[in-house]
Amino acid sequence: MWSGRHVVVGVTGGIASYKSCYLVRRLVEAGARVDVILTEGAAEFVRPLTFEALSGRPVLTSLWAPNAALEHVRLAQQADLVIVAPATASTLARMAAGIGDDLLTTLLLARSGPVLVAPAMNDGMYAHPATRANLAALVARGVATVGPEVGPLAEGASDRPGRMSEPDVILSHATRLLHRGGPLAGKVVVVTAGPTREPLDPVRVVTNRSSGKMGYRLAEVAWERGAEVVLVSGPTQLPVPTGVECVRIETTKEMEAAVRAALPASDVLLMAAAPSDYRPEEPLLEKRPRQQGRLAVDFGPTEDILLATEGARKDGSIIVGFALETGDAMRKGRAKLERKHLDFIVVNDALEPGAGFEVDTNRVVIVSQDGREVPVPLASKRMVAEAILDAVEARLGR
Repeated sequence: MWSGRHVVVGVTGGIASYKSCYLVRRLVEAGARVDVILTEGAAEFVRPLTFEALSGRPVLTSLWAPNAALEHVRLAQQADLVIVAPATASTLARMAAGIGDDLLTTLLLARSGPVLVAPAMNDGMYAHPATRANLAALVARGVATVGPEVGPLAEGASDRPGRMSEPDVILSHATRLLHRGGPLAGKVVVVTAGPTREPLDPVRVVTNRSSGKMGYRLAEVAWERGAEVVLVSGPTQLPVPTGVECVRIETTKEMEAAVRAALPASDVLLMAAAPSDYRPEEPLLEKRPRQQGRLAVDFGPTEDILLATEGARKDGSIIVGFALETGDAMRKGRAKLERKHLDFIVVNDALEPGAGFEVDTNRVVIVSQDGREVPVPLASKRMVAEAILDAVEARLGR
């Protein structure tokens, strides 16, 4: 996504400017070419040399620098995206009023492409009617915003917004902004993730080793590509991705109900969860002490969510199943593809090193309904999610 992209990061004079160092680094790691514009105030907080080391490019600080004539116009026209982070109250006011009195605000006046601002200031300054009016005016002109958040400020704790969004949140919003008009823009995507837990008694449960990482990465990437995302999640320790609506469930039956409720409005279902295949048929009403010796439990099958909810699918929706198998995974995956009437099945072997549960990587084969196979070599689950959604977007494009 970011490879070959040209981004201008404008850093203005607020204490949050230290976070912009990490934002620049993340953009560069993602493959972007980054030019940093530092205002006079920002240079009092973070020196230009820091951003030069992180971006690998000269830092721009003045309209009057040697050989900088019309640099603001060139950058305004050539950059794929301009990010202002932090955007102080003063910067927002000057942007709203159309004042160009330094390199950054002059560039913004000459800019016609996408701009993302990340406000950061004292909570009282953010709440001031003038600041709210300035932001509203900018949004009405097409400027995108992210944050601010509630959290500690330089002057202490606060329960009101003012704190700049974290760099990874800003990066997610920037990615989504550049995907405007893509195949997933405006689509509703439902993702299931994580394990389910079936009660054995009021204390103990039957579950599996799924961490939910694959589903959470799919939800993250789908939102960044412009979709409205509903994440139906079993118990995990993962933070909910930026912008994603999360529906928490425990049992397979609860997951089935959540999927059934979401499907009629869904354009894409990514069934990445690992719901339990069996549940105790008669859960105990009290905790059984160990002293009572051996315990025999009868298990019965749980709902097959994809089959049970097939009638709730929206006409024309794309359904993606996952087959985590042990032994002859491709044969089992193709059989699931046909039996559950899917558009794609993502197949991988649970016993393969670096793939499966509780790891950050995966190796899969994406099999489509027409029999085509796209192998994805061992890669991060984020990259695997990108490959899966590339296949979904190609189908949407047809």
